[in-house]
Amino acid sequence: MTNKTAVLIILALSIITHFAFFGYPNETVFDEVHFGKFVSGYYTGEYYFDIHPPLGKLMIAGFAKLFDFKPEFSFTEIGKEFPDNKYLVLRFLPALAGLLLPLIVYLLILELGMSRIAAFTGGLLIVFENALLTQSRFILLDSFLFLFGFASLLLYFKKRYLLMAVFGGLAVSIKWVGLSFIALPILIEVYTLWFPARDGSAFGRKGRSFVNFSKFTSYFIISAAVYFLAFALHFTFLPNPGSGDAFMKPDFRKNNMVKNIWDLNIEMYKSNQRLTATHPYSSQWYTWPLMIRPIYYWVKDSARIYLFGNPVIWWASMIAVAISIKYLVLSIKKRAPDKVLAILLGGYFLNLLPFIGVKRVMFLYHYLTALIFAIMMLCYLVDKSKNSRKIFAGTVIAAIAAFIFFAPLSYGLPLSQKTYEARVWFASWR
Repeated sequence: MTNKTAVLIILALSIITHFAFFGYPNETVFDEVHFGKFVSGYYTGEYYFDIHPPLGKLMIAGFAKLFDFKPEFSFTEIGKEFPDNKYLVLRFLPALAGLLLPLIVYLLILELGMSRIAAFTGGLLIVFENALLTQSRFILLDSFLFLFGFASLLLYFKKRYLLMAVFGGLAVSIKWVGLSFIALPILIEVYTLWFPARDGSAFGRKGRSFVNFSKFTSYFIISAAVYFLAFALHFTFLPNPGSGDAFMKPDFRKNNMVKNIWDLNIEMYKSNQRLTATHPYSSQWYTWPLMIRPIYYWVKDSARIYLFGNPVIWWASMIAVAISIKYLVLSIKKRAPDKVLAILLGGYFLNLLPFIGVKRVMFLYHYLTALIFAIMMLCYLVDKSKNSRKIFAGTVIAAIAAFIFFAPLSYGLPLSQKTYEARVWFASWR
């Protein structure tokens, strides 16, 4: 199979899965009640406050402006019906970002030195991962984070450092957890600085000097500039008093831009720490790899939308993480560390362990970035096995079968009580 064929197949399947039932339901779903309001704020100019950076909301609002969107809906509660089809333009960009993510993962797996069939499998597993699909179908921000973050890593391995820094800045400007995509290349560079590869491979250049490392880190000034620009636009498009004024200092409209951005980021951090509300579908970080507690996003009669992962992909990748840790430890003991596993495990734990210190309510979707790294680990391990082609084929077939079986809970299709019960395997899934 050629690269072109693989890309076309992944793209076609991703278009089908992401735009099947596009716009359904025509009601607010889960956190659309928040992000819909924030997007509308850029049209009224009324200042709002959010605990996340503004880029994702700015992107959705800017794209909707091209289609003459008007903020005529209040986004007051989950399940409230939209009066017309204007909401579709708000859901389009997140779906597009989700659609493109499998291609980025395909290219990244190739760049890490795996075979084409491993990359093809990785792309397909992203296409048929139910939770990733659900998170990209609505007015939510995570699909932007995944796309920008993994594109930044791809550009790093291609040595396009300027673009890497831009996309890293874009990721952080969506959510702060995007910092992991900046931290990982820095950690790799620190490692290769002190332990240069003897063969001069991509994971270590013999004779690297501190001056070169300094030049590399200087690119992240660009990431900071991208982040600053997002907040500058945020303040520019919100000149009027609004609900967010209560979170700012009384004279914040009279200050220069830099101080306002600094004060806002401090308040975002404090507000994150102050969040103590509970939620019936919240979960702790150590339960995420097992997918113990999915989340109901929307319910109407016999139809439900559940943020629910593909069990085949979720649990197979969890096993792959455990095996990867074992293999990496063994390779270190042999003084020949497996650099690909080190990178993937580094990315995995950079996106999981920081949640140990987070006191606010957390949900299963916080694991999705780490899940993507786990999927790549699965592909890497299988690629090294003797029967890799058969294992890849079996994994993809099982993943597609599971995706189809659980698809009604991803798309919100009606299910009889019996067929619904057949998909709820554990009490914690209810």
